[in-house]
Amino acid sequence: MRVGIVMGSDTDLPIMAEAAKVLRDMEIEYEVRIISAHRTPEEAAEYARTARSRGLEVIIAGAGGAAHLAGSLAACTTIPVLCVPMPTTSLDGLDSLYSIVQMPGGVPVATLAIGRPGAKNAGLLAAQILGLKDEAIRRRVEENRIRMKENVLAKDRRLREIGIEAYLQKKNQEKKR
Repeated sequence: MRVGIVMGSDTDLPIMAEAAKVLRDMEIEYEVRIISAHRTPEEAAEYARTARSRGLEVIIAGAGGAAHLAGSLAACTTIPVLCVPMPTTSLDGLDSLYSIVQMPGGVPVATLAIGRPGAKNAGLLAAQILGLKDEAIRRRVEENRIRMKENVLAKDRRLREIGIEAYLQKKNQEKKR
């Protein structure tokens, strides 16, 4: 495995699955674990301490509320830790975001957007990191960027062809399916 995806609760799994999907699409091996910084602190520390020896090169951590998981993992390893702040019921993830961006100097954690966009970007950032020394992954990252560009340009052409009202009507019909 090259990337570890870790979260403190199975309630985070639907969001963190976005990172797994990106890694799968990029043909990057990953593992997914549920390990809590608060409820299983010894296991969290062991996971991080043994990450490199198990072949991990990047850890993606979903962290909610106090957001301790990412920081706890980063404290026990020198491989990059990417944090996805989890949306919470009380503050919609702002509490998670504010907590993780306050990591003290010396123990870096890269922080992404809250929720699904952050999980997707964490997968992409992990691929970019691995692509620094793996040419095949770098090419897949570049091909993904080209596909995104082509998709936007195709949408722009379609919008200009049929106009805003027809375009919006078509988008609404697609949402209902």
